Amino acid sequence: MSTEELLEKTAGSVYKLVILAARRALELSEGSPSLVHAGPKMKPALVALREIAEGKVSLRLKKKEKG
Repeated sequence: MSTEELLEKTAGSVYKLVILAARRALELSEGSPSLVHAGPKMKPALVALREIAEGKVSLRLKKKEKG
């Protein structure tokens, strides 16, 4: 898993990658099940990055409301 591979998953945006990884790591630390094989001592941030690299988690943007 390289930085370039991870950036490809977020359209080349470091900001989007960081937000996605942070949100997913928080979900994992709160008890959400892992979508990839992870050892019991693996940190949530690393699990989140693996999930992103394998395409198990992606960023979904909300549409802005008009008005």
